[in-house]
Amino acid sequence: MSGQKSMKRVQRILQHPFYQECIQKIAKYEQDREFCGHDMVHFLDVARIAMLFNLEENKKPIRKDLIYGAALLHDIGRYIQYEDGTDHAKASAKLAPGILKDCGYSAAETELITEAIANHRNKKIREGSDLKGILYRADKASRPCYGCLMEPECDWKRKKKNKTLEI
Repeated sequence: MSGQKSMKRVQRILQHPFYQECIQKIAKYEQDREFCGHDMVHFLDVARIAMLFNLEENKKPIRKDLIYGAALLHDIGRYIQYEDGTDHAKASAKLAPGILKDCGYSAAETELITEAIANHRNKKIREGSDLKGILYRADKASRPCYGCLMEPECDWKRKKKNKTLEI
């Protein structure tokens, strides 16, 4: 699939009505949030950092539409976590397949993306150069704790905070 044609599927994700609904629900829950948010800035930061990891690490790079698909969808279940405490990685992995199918991703691509989303908080996969490992590390690297004014009040454990610029 050509790069331009495959990125049309990413555009479809952005325009998908259910995706937009999820983004709006997250925004509602996070409207007064002072700490890192789960918005389009975060999703695109994750996608772009993942692309850098991908280009640096892989002799046969992962396609951009797969990386962007995973990055745009990895936190869409965040509103469910706010509502009932369900882990947002698992919730996002349940929501993503319908959107991906509607946007033209194959069953195999959907499975690959969904597995990466479901595991984006799983430390065991962080060193991988596959989509799962790249998404995990990009998500963590996207948080600029080293320059955040709220960092002293943040309840993340010190070990979890991103205190160095690694890219």
